[in-house]
Amino acid sequence: MLTVTFFAILALALAFYLVGRSRAVSVVGGEVHQLHSRPNFHGTLAMMLSAICGILALLVIGTAWGVYIERSLLADIMAAQPDLTPIEAELVLSDAHALASGGIASRSDALRIAMAEQVTSKGALHQWGTIAVSLGLTVLAGLWAIAKIAPEWRARNRSETIVRRVLMLTAIIAVLTTVGIVMSLIFETINFFDNIDWQIHKFLFGTTWSPLSGVQAGKLDPDKVGAIPLFAGTLMITVIAMLVAVPIGLLSAIYLSDFASARVRAWAKPMLELLAGIPTVVYGFFAAITLAPFIRNSGEAIGLTIASESALAAGIVMGIMIIPFISSLSDDVINAVPQSLRDGSYGLGATKGETIRQVVLPAALPGIVSAVLLGVSRAVGETMIVVMAAGQGANLTANPLEAVTTVTVQIVMLITGDTEASTAAGPAFTLGFTLFCVTLLMNIAAQRVVHKYRELYD
Repeated sequence: MLTVTFFAILALALAFYLVGRSRAVSVVGGEVHQLHSRPNFHGTLAMMLSAICGILALLVIGTAWGVYIERSLLADIMAAQPDLTPIEAELVLSDAHALASGGIASRSDALRIAMAEQVTSKGALHQWGTIAVSLGLTVLAGLWAIAKIAPEWRARNRSETIVRRVLMLTAIIAVLTTVGIVMSLIFETINFFDNIDWQIHKFLFGTTWSPLSGVQAGKLDPDKVGAIPLFAGTLMITVIAMLVAVPIGLLSAIYLSDFASARVRAWAKPMLELLAGIPTVVYGFFAAITLAPFIRNSGEAIGLTIASESALAAGIVMGIMIIPFISSLSDDVINAVPQSLRDGSYGLGATKGETIRQVVLPAALPGIVSAVLLGVSRAVGETMIVVMAAGQGANLTANPLEAVTTVTVQIVMLITGDTEASTAAGPAFTLGFTLFCVTLLMNIAAQRVVHKYRELYD
């Protein structure tokens, strides 16, 4: 019903736009030049005011009222049975919700049945009350905007002010979202280190990763949170992937931008970019079913022992996945280099290869570095290919023919496991924060390299 209400608000807002525009024309008897703002601005103002008021009411009232109902139900449960713990009271409320929706509850007693009846009645009141208030405010805001229509009414100024404030709000939300993510990582990381008595060195330099083994009373064993195997596996797979992706992607970009004919470029570039649209799970199946057995059989043919899941297979397939990102971005920045630089180099007697090596690539270096950094970020953050082709065990090894795991795989395993969320969240968020810091340092280093070696032209 709330979704239907949202679309009803949008429909009412569109109706107020049409009414406001026609009303503005009728006020001046068709003499549009007598209006301060054109009719479409009057309609736009009515539409935006009605939509904003209705949607805000739907979100704020729906959320606040729902929280109030949940707290009141918990208070009623605690009043009925004061000996219940908060967790037990929440379980009773969960069972009441299940009974009210016709689901299966863990138990069915008088208290749960009574609370289910309250859930049903209060839920209906909450739903219909939110709908009524939201639609009512939508109509009132639209009628107010239409009633204000007059030749001197500055609808354009007010509508543009609303648009600017909405844009500012979206920018603030984006910034606050980033800050919230970083702060959540920091707080959970602090809790994790506090849980291991601030033995940070054992996390950064330990070689045994089994954080949830032997957990007692919510405490973690500092000797089993060594993340070096995860960092080593992530680094190994990333290096293999970039050794595959960077040469192929960069050389293909150079060929397509400066050597290929228009006909070859017209079909080769879209075909290459099709790789970016393939889901990662398909790459994972390809690595696990096709490439990994091929590598294992090839190794056995020459006397090498290769695991069924290996860093080499995952790295190669991951590199294939990253090729279109590096190739497409590098091709764009190479094509963005002014043709006058190439012509000047040719005029001085340089060959095409010398021009590309000494003029084009230095000028395009910032974009190429950005493309490589994007590829590294994709490699570091990839999960599905590693799970299916490289394994999930924390194995500290420098042999790419053995099974390894990465930071992202362990984060997924910790969060999706059946262990208590508060216990598993600490190691998972700490790994995420470490990955964030490493990526930030990589970006800073790359910016310094670009600033030192790039060529600037007038």
